[in-house]
Amino acid sequence: MTESNGPQRGDGSMRADGSMPDWERRFRAPRVGLPRWAEDAPDRSLFTSNVTGTFELYAWDRATGAQRQATDRPNGTTGGLLSPDGEWIWWFSDKDGDEFGVWMRQPFHGGPDEPATPGLDPSYPDGLALGRDGTAVVGRSTDKGGSTVHVVRPGAEPVEIYRHTESAGVGDLSHDGTLIAIEHTEHGDAMHSAIRVVRADGTAVAELDDTRGGTEELGLSAMGFAPVDGDSRLLVGHQRRGRWEPLLWDPVTGEETTLAVELPGDLGADWYPDGSALLIEHSYQARSELWRYELGSGELTRLETPEGTVSGALPRPDGTVEFLWSSAAKPPVVRSTSGRVVLDPPAPAHGVGSAPDSVPVSDAWVPGPGGDVHALVQKPAGEGPFPTVFDIHGGPTWHDSDAFAAGPAAWVDHGFAVVRVNYRGSTGYGRAWTDALKHRVGLIELEDIAAVRDWAVASGLADPDRLVLAGGSWGGYLTLLGLGTQPDAWALGLAAVPVADYVTAYHDEMEALKALDRTLLGGTPEEVPERYAASSPLTYVDDVRAPVYISAGMNDPRCPIQQVENYVDRLTERGHPHEVYRYDAGHGSLVVEERIKQLRLEIAFAERHLSRPAGSDRPGDPDRPGPRG
Repeated sequence: MTESNGPQRGDGSMRADGSMPDWERRFRAPRVGLPRWAEDAPDRSLFTSNVTGTFELYAWDRATGAQRQATDRPNGTTGGLLSPDGEWIWWFSDKDGDEFGVWMRQPFHGGPDEPATPGLDPSYPDGLALGRDGTAVVGRSTDKGGSTVHVVRPGAEPVEIYRHTESAGVGDLSHDGTLIAIEHTEHGDAMHSAIRVVRADGTAVAELDDTRGGTEELGLSAMGFAPVDGDSRLLVGHQRRGRWEPLLWDPVTGEETTLAVELPGDLGADWYPDGSALLIEHSYQARSELWRYELGSGELTRLETPEGTVSGALPRPDGTVEFLWSSAAKPPVVRSTSGRVVLDPPAPAHGVGSAPDSVPVSDAWVPGPGGDVHALVQKPAGEGPFPTVFDIHGGPTWHDSDAFAAGPAAWVDHGFAVVRVNYRGSTGYGRAWTDALKHRVGLIELEDIAAVRDWAVASGLADPDRLVLAGGSWGGYLTLLGLGTQPDAWALGLAAVPVADYVTAYHDEMEALKALDRTLLGGTPEEVPERYAASSPLTYVDDVRAPVYISAGMNDPRCPIQQVENYVDRLTERGHPHEVYRYDAGHGSLVVEERIKQLRLEIAFAERHLSRPAGSDRPGDPDRPGPRG
C-alpha cells in the first residue's frame, strides 16, 4: 500500500523544452459557464469561471462590460443565483465541499456578504426560488429531519410550509409569487417525483402525480412557471411516452396541454421570456440540439447549433438564445444563435491561452444483454490494439456525450484509447433503459460494460492485457465492483470518490441518497441485506487481482470517507497492491491544480503497473459527473 500526497506542480509535468503539455493546458485554460441573468434586469448576469485556478462566481454587467469576481473560497463556489431585480447575488456557503451550509448574498456591484436566510440552520440545499418582493422559497434537508421547504420574507422569521421524511425540493415560484411548486417523493420512489403546487402559506392548490394508478411509476419534473403575471401554467417534464418530454399544466384550473414535439430522444424545455414559445433542448444518441416551439401554432423550428453537445441554453428577451456548446474535439464556448461568441473568459494571471483541441469521438453500438449499448470511443494516432481506459460515468442517471472533457483527452495524449459506456441506468435512451438497474444494482451496468469490453478487444481496438477500469462517483463504485466481480478482465482499476462498502455508505451518506438507495435496492440494508451484499464492492474485495488506485474527499457527503477506509483496510490486510490519495474537499474538487494532481497520480499509477504505451513521451479534467448525482 502507498499513502500519497502526490507530486507537486512541475514534477514530471513539463516537456524537455520547458513548455506545458497539452493535457495540463486543457485544465488550466480559462473557461466560463453559461451566464444566467436576472429575469427583470437581463443586463446583469452571473457565471462561473476557473480563471483564478479555482471555480468561482463572477458578476457581469452587460451594459458596461464590467466583470468582477463575486466569491473567493479555498475550495471554490459554483452554487449561485441572481434575484429577479438583479440587485443581489445569492450563493451557497458550505465547508470544504461538504455541501452542508447556508445561503449568503451580496450586492450585485459588490459589498459585504450577509446571511440570506437568517433563522435557518445549516442544511443540504434542495432548491431555491426568489420572488420579486424579496421572498425566498428555500428547500432544505438534514440527516435527521428529512426534507423541508421554508418561505423567508424580508424582516420576518422563516415559515415552514412543507415537511416530509422522504426527499423533496423546491421546483419554482410563480411570476406573481402566489404559487410554489414542490417536487416530492412521498410515495417512496426517489427516482420518480410527483409535483404539488401550494400557496405561499403552504395550503394545497393541486397535485400532479404519475406514480399513482399505473403498473409502472413515472417521474415528473417542474421546469418552471410561465414568465408573465396572470399565467399560472407550469411547464412540466413527464415520462408518459417512455422518455422525457414537456407538457403544460395549470394547477389552478387542472388543465393539461400535451405538446406535439415529435423528435426522437429526450426533450427538455424552457420558456421564452414573453411566454409565447418554448425552447426545446433535444438530446439524442449522445448529441444535442435546440428547437423553438410556438405555443400558439405548434410550429417547430430548429435553431442553428454545431454538431456536439449543448450543456445549457437560455432564451434572451430579444429572441436570441445563448448556449454553452462543446464537442469531444473542441473546447466549450458560450455562443448565441445570432452567430457570435457571447462571453470570453476573464484574462488569466498565469498566461495560459485557450485549451488545445482533442480528437473526435466515434460511436459504437454493441449488442448487450438488455439491448444495444452505446459507447463513445476516442483513440490516439496509429494502429491498435491500444492500452484502453474504460472511463465510466457517474450518476448513475447521467450519460456521456460528445462533449469536451480534459480527462479522456489526457489519456489519449498518453497513447491510450478511451471508451465511455452509456450502460443501463444512463439517461438519454428512454425511461426503460434508465430504470433497468433496480435491485441488481451495479451488476447490470457491469454486464453492459463487459459486452463493450469484449467488442473492443475483438475489434482490435483494445489490448486485452492492458485494460483499465476507471471512473468517479458511481463510476468509481462500478470500478471497484467490476474489479471484484470480473477479476480476470481488468489489468488495473482507478476509482475516484467511490462507493466501496455499500452498507456503511448508506448509513453515513446524506439523507437524499439514502432515499435513492432504498429505491434502487428495494429497502434499507436491514430490510434487504442480500441485495446490498450482492451490490457492494466490499463483498468481492478478496477476489480483486488488479492493482487498485483510490482517491477520496475527506468531506464527501455522497460517498463518505469511512466506507472507503473499510475497503482500503481489507486490501491492506491482504497485502494487495494499491494506493490511496485523500484530499481535503468533498465529492471532487473545484481547484484546477488539485484536479491536475489527481489525474497525474492516476496516469503515473497506470504507467507503473502497465507496460508504457509506445510513443507516449507526451504527457484533461476528470470532469466526471458526480453524484452519485
